[in-house]
Amino acid sequence: MIRHIVLFKLNPGLSFDDPQVREAEQMAEAVGQKVSVLKYWQAGRNISDRPMAYDYVVIGLVSGADDLEKYMYDPFHQEAIQAWRGVSTWVIADIAE
Repeated sequence: MIRHIVLFKLNPGLSFDDPQVREAEQMAEAVGQKVSVLKYWQAGRNISDRPMAYDYVVIGLVSGADDLEKYMYDPFHQEAIQAWRGVSTWVIADIAE
């Protein structure tokens, strides 16, 4: 199993009230329903307000490297990436379980 974690930092001047950010958030929430290789999916706003904190996180679980590759190139996932690209920067980690 591979756990895929992405932390998003909203671009300066943007907030969750911005329509583009809300769209990206809604798409991230839908990834879990639309990408069939995901065994688990969680998406949500970070509740911490510490200066180093990121704003939003997604956590997914796939069964292995082949499914991680399928997830990465899934058309809906690619749309979600484009939505986030316009409003944030992010970091990722993929860890074996």
